[in-house]
Amino acid sequence: MTSRRQFLAASAAATLAQAASLDTVRLGVTTDEIDDDVDTALRFHSEFGLKWCEMRNIWGKYNTAQPLDRIREAKGLLDKHAIKLSILGTGFFKIPLPPDNAEGRAILDNQWSLLDTAMERAKILGTERIRTFAFTYKDGALPDPKAYGRIWELVTESARRAKARGFRLAVENVGSSYVWSGAEAGRLLKHVKADNLGLTWDPNNAGQTGEKSFPEGYAALDPARIFHVHLRDFRKDASGKWEWCAVGEGVMDNLGQIRRLLKDGYKGNFTLETHYKSPQGKTHASRTSLTALLQVVERV
Repeated sequence: MTSRRQFLAASAAATLAQAASLDTVRLGVTTDEIDDDVDTALRFHSEFGLKWCEMRNIWGKYNTAQPLDRIREAKGLLDKHAIKLSILGTGFFKIPLPPDNAEGRAILDNQWSLLDTAMERAKILGTERIRTFAFTYKDGALPDPKAYGRIWELVTESARRAKARGFRLAVENVGSSYVWSGAEAGRLLKHVKADNLGLTWDPNNAGQTGEKSFPEGYAALDPARIFHVHLRDFRKDASGKWEWCAVGEGVMDNLGQIRRLLKDGYKGNFTLETHYKSPQGKTHASRTSLTALLQVVERV
């Protein structure tokens, strides 16, 4: 009986420690990295005691491509599981910079409609944060230095439109984008002053540029303008190319990055964006990475 009482006490203490850690590090998972079915993904969150999530694809489509009745269904499931949406993932401005002509203006009109669609869905789902981008270029190409001025103007305009409706935009630094590294993300923040425009900081994406994303890339950022953070891990494969991997099996210093963010006053959310592929499927991949990441969080 003594051993059983000790075991139960230890289990209870571990549960309390994890709950306390998750109060400090508000962690969730991108739902479609678990399963495209929203209820299945949210049950996974509840299993781990997570109270937040990020949504991107739901039921096999980008949330912005789903009709409003499905968005309301997703909100009902969030309420059922007592989980809040930390940020709505969209593909806004994740396109090549359109030319400054009639054809390009038509493309931009579609993007402004996409932003309107995203804001409509974010309001229903209960979040003021929307993940966006800052234009892309072809894989293997180099960014056009002449494009930056126009990009700053368009991103500023997107922030203006979002602020008028009470939303904050969090530009993600992503591969083959004009905002990929920490240095490039810092440059964006210096040129776009809107207080409702910040970052979805992804140190793993930044690291794939060859930049030491933490601490060097992070040092180029204004922590007050980091609205959301993506976590996972990465490494080089046998051929020397970067690849995603399970948390703890790569080079990303997740513990150091999280500690520094909290020290710098960050009070936003963290999302595990699993990305790495497991032969046993994406739910297994997310379970493996989340289990390892929770161990990191307990050390914060």
